[in-house]
Amino acid sequence: MALKYMPINVNLKNASVLVVGGGAIALRKVENLLDYDCEVTVVAPKVVDKIDYYGDNKRIKLEKREYISGEAAKYRIVISATDDPAINESVRRDCDDAGVLVNVVDNPPLCTFTVPAVIRRGPLSITVSTDGKAPFLAGGLRVILDEFFGSHWEKIADAATIFRRKVREKYQSDPEQQGRCFERFLGQDWKEILKNKSQEQIEQELDQLL
Repeated sequence: MALKYMPINVNLKNASVLVVGGGAIALRKVENLLDYDCEVTVVAPKVVDKIDYYGDNKRIKLEKREYISGEAAKYRIVISATDDPAINESVRRDCDDAGVLVNVVDNPPLCTFTVPAVIRRGPLSITVSTDGKAPFLAGGLRVILDEFFGSHWEKIADAATIFRRKVREKYQSDPEQQGRCFERFLGQDWKEILKNKSQEQIEQELDQLL
């Protein structure tokens, strides 16, 4: 049966994350994780210079050694980014035994989670995934979507965040009125509004939509 993955968003702030491996792929995973304020530990006998730099500057915890069987159980999630099948298999078994989510890079059958291609515009995230089967396609689509969702979408997302708070405060017990307000928001040409109005005028626009 083909593997299917359910997309979810996970709060990793202060979570303990293990990256096994110290090469270029491991570096990309580390730099992605650092954007989410988690506590990253890298275990590898040899690492690229940039991982060394992060270790020296206390951005990550770096342990230059081989992976120790069973240690994955101490972490919330684990990423194995080595080119050694035996290590990857060992990491996967340890994670299965401990109920820890694991991603073995470029080996979907060993993964309990995959990492989609991501575009971020403030609180707005647009993700593309192929369930690990054709990541190059997800990467290609990311480039297309990155052009479509220009920088103004960050301001739209910020305005939507403010508007949702206003709507919930005013119509706390009236979901139908809330829905009508959200429809009015979505019906506006926000790209033009943001281009031509100040922040104060935008706030006034939001109040009118209530």
